[in-house]
Amino acid sequence: MIQKSLNYVMDIKKVADQDLNWEKVSNKKIIISGASGMIGRFLIDVIMYRNKIYQDNISIIALGRTMSQASSLFTDYLGYERFQFIPCDINDFNTLREIEAVDFVIHAASKTHPLEYSNAPIDTILINTLGTNNMLELAARGQGARFVLLSSVEVYGENRGDVEEFTEDYCGYIDCNTLRAGYPEGKRVAEALCQAYCKEKNVDFVTVRLARIFGPTMNMDDSKAVSQLIKNAVNKDDIVLKSEGNQYFSYCYVGDAVLGILKIMFESKSGECYNLSGKKGNITLKDLATYLASLNGRQIRYELANEEEQMGYSKASKAILNIDKLKLLDWSPIFDIKESLKNTVEIIHELKIESR
Repeated sequence: MIQKSLNYVMDIKKVADQDLNWEKVSNKKIIISGASGMIGRFLIDVIMYRNKIYQDNISIIALGRTMSQASSLFTDYLGYERFQFIPCDINDFNTLREIEAVDFVIHAASKTHPLEYSNAPIDTILINTLGTNNMLELAARGQGARFVLLSSVEVYGENRGDVEEFTEDYCGYIDCNTLRAGYPEGKRVAEALCQAYCKEKNVDFVTVRLARIFGPTMNMDDSKAVSQLIKNAVNKDDIVLKSEGNQYFSYCYVGDAVLGILKIMFESKSGECYNLSGKKGNITLKDLATYLASLNGRQIRYELANEEEQMGYSKASKAILNIDKLKLLDWSPIFDIKESLKNTVEIIHELKIESR
C-alpha cells in the first residue's frame, strides 16, 4: 500500500501540518465523491492523518464505484467510526438518497483521461452534469453546507493567442462538435449548475479550476500524457512522446492540489472560482519528458498516437494558469514540480516492487 512509503507519508504530513483553518472542519462531516481517484485518495489520507495526530474528529463519507476498490485502497480506514465508504453511481440519485445531510461536499468524481473520453464519452458527460446535479442536491439538504466543485483548466479551451496566462474571467475556444468536447463542455455545465443551485436553493459553493495533476495516487490505467511518461520512468524505460512535446502547460503535484482545495474551501467567498497550479509548474511536455528520462539515464522516443488516443487528446498547445487570485488568499504551493515528479516515480516503483 502507498501508506507504507515513507516518502508518501511525509508528503501527507507536509500538507496536514500546514497552518490552515482546520477548526472549520473539526467535528464536521464531509462527503467526497471520486474517493478512489488521484485527488480523493490523497485528500482522504490527509484528513485521516489529521484525525489520528490532531484529533480533529472529521467524519468522511467516501463515494466510489466499487467496494473492491475501497478494500484495497482504504484498508486502514474500513471499520473506523469516522470513515464510511459507500459504493455507488453518482449519476443515479437513488444510490445517494439515504445519505444524511453533511457540512461539506467535495465533488472530485470525473472521467479525467483521454481513453476515457474516447471510450466512455456518454459517462464522461453525465458524471460532470447529472453527477454534479446529484451532488449539489446533497449539498442543498444541509443547512449551510459548502459545495466544492473540482473543475479544470480545460474549461478555458484553446488559447486564442490573446493572453499569456488564463485568468478566471478568460473564455477560450472549444469546438463542441468533437467527441472529446464532452469533458470541457461538461465541466462548463457543472460550473453553471453551481450558479443555478446558488440562486434557486441557496447552495454555498466554490469552484477550483485545476491544472494538469500528477502524483503517486494516480491510477495505473491513466492515459494522460504526464501519467504515461511517469509510468515509463517507473519501468525504467525510454520516455515515449506521442507528439513533438511542444505543448506548454501548467502542472500541479497532487499534494499542492489538495492543499489549495482545502485553502479555497476554508477561506473563499461563496460563488468564486480559483485557478490552482503548482510551484514552477509551467513546463513544456518535452522538458518534462527530458527530466523524467534523466532519472534513469534513458532517452526520449517519439511514436505516433493511434487513432483512439488522438480522439481523446487535447488540441491545445498552450494552457498556463494564472494563480494570482488564489495567492490573495495567502496561499502558495509547497512542492517543487521536479522534486515531486521524482518522488512520484520512486513511490510508484516502490509500490510495484512490494506487490510482486
